[in-house]
Amino acid sequence: MTDSTPPDPNTVPEPVTVDPKVANGQCEQTEPPDQQQQQQPNTESQAEALKMDQEMKITDSLDDGGLLESSMRLKPHEAQSYRKKALWVSWVSIGITIILAIVAFTVSIMRHSASAFGFAFDATLDVLSSVIVLWRYSNAAAVHSAHREYIACVILGVVFILSSLCIVGKAIHDLATRLLPEVDGFLFSVAIISGLLCLILSVIKFMLGKILTSRALITDGFNSLVGGIMGFSILISAEVFKHEPSVWYLDGTIGILIGLVILAYGVKLLVDMVPRVRQTRNYERFE
Repeated sequence: MTDSTPPDPNTVPEPVTVDPKVANGQCEQTEPPDQQQQQQPNTESQAEALKMDQEMKITDSLDDGGLLESSMRLKPHEAQSYRKKALWVSWVSIGITIILAIVAFTVSIMRHSASAFGFAFDATLDVLSSVIVLWRYSNAAAVHSAHREYIACVILGVVFILSSLCIVGKAIHDLATRLLPEVDGFLFSVAIISGLLCLILSVIKFMLGKILTSRALITDGFNSLVGGIMGFSILISAEVFKHEPSVWYLDGTIGILIGLVILAYGVKLLVDMVPRVRQTRNYERFE
């Protein structure tokens, strides 16, 4: 057995130093108060940055998953209601623009107007773009399909480019041959009615496109807006020519400018949408 040696009663224990702050229940601050106040805004900014990063990831996941942003904002019955409105507006737009295209082609031939010809071509383009929108929303299950949306935009881009080449080519030909427009009341009536109808259609399409986050609908609205501008440009160029015959080239110049605008928009559509069609081609579950 091991004998335990009892403690020596004469041994004095070493004194223990106690921090008065600890004794009072206080801990020593490792950082000054100013530095802690500086860290608080940094923490808030980091939280905001994290929130933005999460929102971006949600948006990216929607695109990668083949869904548009409208799938998160609209309830199913709301989405179907706006889809039907888009179809209804497209049918109305097709009927109106077919009539306007026929009238504008007639005016361009009878009055030798390059801008009237440009408007007639733009009205034809508006018919085609509305038909593409009809295809886009013909499937009720594909109302939020990003793949279907991007395909419609690519087709619109190609149609825009082809139409712009025809408009610019006709305007250049009229300028080269010094084709002078003929001004009368019929031309004024066609210009005013066409411009107003196209502007009204463009506003409705823009509103529906924003709600459904549809680039195809917005593009269709842009085309109607261009048609409205061209309708009023016929009026402006004809009025200028009436008072200043020396500015005969204004009509053809406006046709060229509008054709170039349509061309630029078509190219931008292709640049933006072709890569997205490839990214979402594996998400055709709505077709």
